[in-house]
Amino acid sequence: MRNQPTRGFGLLNVSQEANMSIMAGWVALNSSSSNKGNIKQLCCLHLDHVDSGIPQWGLGTMFEGRLCHKNEDSEHISVLDLPELVLEEILGRLPPASLCQMAGVCQDLRRRCRSDHLWKTLLEEKWARVVGPSAFQEWQRQVILTAEQAPPAERPPRIWGWPLSCFWPLKWLNLQNQTPAVPPPDSLMAWYWALESGSFWFPAQVYNRENGHVGFMLSCYDAELNYDRQTDAFKARYPPHGQRTAVVEEGVQWERLRAPPVDTPAQVLHQSDCLADLQPGDHVEVQWRRNKDFPYGWWYGVVGHSEACEGNTRHCRCHFLDTVWLEFNQYMVGSRWRRAAINRKSHREEGNEEEGFYGGIRKLTSREAIGTWNDLWPTEDLQ
Repeated sequence: MRNQPTRGFGLLNVSQEANMSIMAGWVALNSSSSNKGNIKQLCCLHLDHVDSGIPQWGLGTMFEGRLCHKNEDSEHISVLDLPELVLEEILGRLPPASLCQMAGVCQDLRRRCRSDHLWKTLLEEKWARVVGPSAFQEWQRQVILTAEQAPPAERPPRIWGWPLSCFWPLKWLNLQNQTPAVPPPDSLMAWYWALESGSFWFPAQVYNRENGHVGFMLSCYDAELNYDRQTDAFKARYPPHGQRTAVVEEGVQWERLRAPPVDTPAQVLHQSDCLADLQPGDHVEVQWRRNKDFPYGWWYGVVGHSEACEGNTRHCRCHFLDTVWLEFNQYMVGSRWRRAAINRKSHREEGNEEEGFYGGIRKLTSREAIGTWNDLWPTEDLQ
């Protein structure tokens, strides 16, 4: 006896997890860049039954922005009739632009597509490397400030309407005279598009600033960043200091950026908590500035042996000494920048106007962080 077709999504006698994977894979395929124009069709699916009794996938039709609803006399089924886990998997696999388009279909999908847990994942996938808590706090501050300054009637278009319109065609922002699909200003969805649109300059740090200028090799400095979607690169704006005006660098690539690992401002001495544990071979980042009008940058180095030590690990006593030798091996032997000594018990800022000032120290334990510095190593020793 031939199996009777079963109304549902997936193959007969297949687990819910398998059905979910099939559905998610199909959605991912149909939401590729070549099919983004058909994204509304995702909202109406139907089953074509074949002689084998196995339901097959098919696309329904979307009319005038309304969802097709399942009824007893129709084989059409709305995407909203899917199990919650399946629908969540579908939305979780959509790229940001397609998720925004889905938000313009109806109020229910708008609520789901604005969900912070969806946009948190998208933020982590693309922006976690360069965006930290300080950037998020600055964005929240600007949201509040802009909202307070703008007249109530102008707040939505002035704050979020114009940057989001770069990604959402205007026809998607209104649906059958319903509330516009623009996200709440304090949502993670709005935060994502503020970064993506380039409408927001956010604090981060840049390795080898000013296009790898020799004076900044193997250092990392604070800057304000602005993203350019067309080039997939950034503008970096370095703050003015002393008699030097602000410097803007263009075309900064992702691999030269990071979120600030600590919340110490660039003009403030970092409170070191690793001095007692430092020993030869440890990888460190050291605050350094040319003079006291300059901001600190973080410079990569290693802990070396004292001049009296031969480097024999069995007999080395360097980790018991009050003096810690820092080595910056990107500089050639004999360079005045090659080695510096600090006192582990009474270290504050040390140095002079000729050789600069050494500030706080961070011990690096992450292989990824150390690997990033090694990838930036100069091709020739510096003088």
